[in-house]
Amino acid sequence: MLAPVRAASSLRSGVGLGVAASIGASVLFGVLFLLPPLLAPLTGIEIVAWRVVVMLPVLIALFAATVGLRDVARVLARIRRRPVLALVLVADAALLSVQLWLFGWAPIAGHGLDTATGYLLLPLAMVLVGVVLHGERLSRMRGAAVAAAVLGVVAALAVGGSVGFTTALVALGYPIYFDLRRRFGLDGPGATVLEQLVLLPVAIVVLVAHAASGAAAVTWGHAPMLALLGVVSGTALWMYLSASRMLPFGLFGLLTYVEPVLLVVVSTLLLGEAVGASDALVYGPIAVALVLLALEPWLARRRGEPPTTTQPIPH
Repeated sequence: MLAPVRAASSLRSGVGLGVAASIGASVLFGVLFLLPPLLAPLTGIEIVAWRVVVMLPVLIALFAATVGLRDVARVLARIRRRPVLALVLVADAALLSVQLWLFGWAPIAGHGLDTATGYLLLPLAMVLVGVVLHGERLSRMRGAAVAAAVLGVVAALAVGGSVGFTTALVALGYPIYFDLRRRFGLDGPGATVLEQLVLLPVAIVVLVAHAASGAAAVTWGHAPMLALLGVVSGTALWMYLSASRMLPFGLFGLLTYVEPVLLVVVSTLLLGEAVGASDALVYGPIAVALVLLALEPWLARRRGEPPTTTQPIPH
């Protein structure tokens, strides 16, 4: 009798830790969005280069201290058997670097809200990728969510004449990155560490080139913020990947919607980007779409169906 009780208690404990890790990761990514303005006058490219340099040791240390680095060795063994995977890993790292640059540049350039909108649309874009490229069936709930998101995009076109390039870059660029990772089985924590290792020499070259040209803006006064950038970036990614292993897929999918909402809050309340009355026409339908996607796993559990929400991993 005690064994099932202990198993259920352990499961509840694991789910609780997973929820805490997921929400903690989302909060840290929101904090990360606040750091680029505090690193002025560093440019977006300098910030992303420093982020790679200072995050990698934190990420490796956290993985080594918890789950170990076995997955890194596993991916390296696969690359030795199939060298073309090295090219895929480099392509993944290049696609990721664009998103890292955007995440560092947007808050400085006043495009934080546009970027947050891209993250709000990202789950819907992933659903469409699943339908178009992987032949996944579109449930009624997902169909309604996609329709609501389309209304939001149409409203953005009507209000602003176009969808911001930062919004499009996130909503369209990340699905390509995620799809490439999944197709070649490079979507685990080991591949994530190796992507950062691929970016490391590029980041060092960028920083050295800036220093040699006299354009480098970093000073010793930036050291505390750069250290914080590394700790926040590495810890957030580690917590997110940990949550993905501890939580049921449907619950994990639901909690990933916390981050884009926090990015909107950070952009409007803390970075001071303005939101007009007409923006309700854009964000209203997108909010409805996210609610529908969030409800789908819960309704699936009530019907006894397995949840199939497609979720990305973060920047």
